[in-house]
Amino acid sequence: MISRARIALFVAAVVVVVATVAYLTNPAAVPGTTDDYERTTLTVVDDETGETLATVDARVADTYAKRYTGLSDTESLAKDEGMWFVHDSPGSYAYVMRDMDFPLDIVFVAENGTITTIHHAELDPEGTSESDLTRYRGTGKYVLELPYGYTNETDIEVGDQVLVD
Repeated sequence: MISRARIALFVAAVVVVVATVAYLTNPAAVPGTTDDYERTTLTVVDDETGETLATVDARVADTYAKRYTGLSDTESLAKDEGMWFVHDSPGSYAYVMRDMDFPLDIVFVAENGTITTIHHAELDPEGTSESDLTRYRGTGKYVLELPYGYTNETDIEVGDQVLVD
């Protein structure tokens, strides 16, 4: 006969495994992991003239959970507001518009601050499955998400520099 202690231990182990799988597949579902963003000021300067093109107040997404959620829980961005994604190392990354309410400019930035790629990301049609979401790809250590069309309005281009306050 199986003892109650062994049954309780088995149930506890199953709960831990289920919770771990749930977190790894959707860290945003865990309360308190994505709601406290630090902020930083970013200055974008023209690579040729050094002229300031924009100053952005950005939320910092520097953990896996914060990068996964991104701006999904946000209704809109103010004109000079964005999100600054910080990866552990430089590499090739793909961003999607998961659960977004508004389109974005997605700006990939190298470790030295040079803008490598700019995407004008539209919303995917409602009901698009996770596997069918448009992938916006680029290389760098950072990604800056901005209001849609912001890079056009401010003349931000590939090659310009992003400076962190």
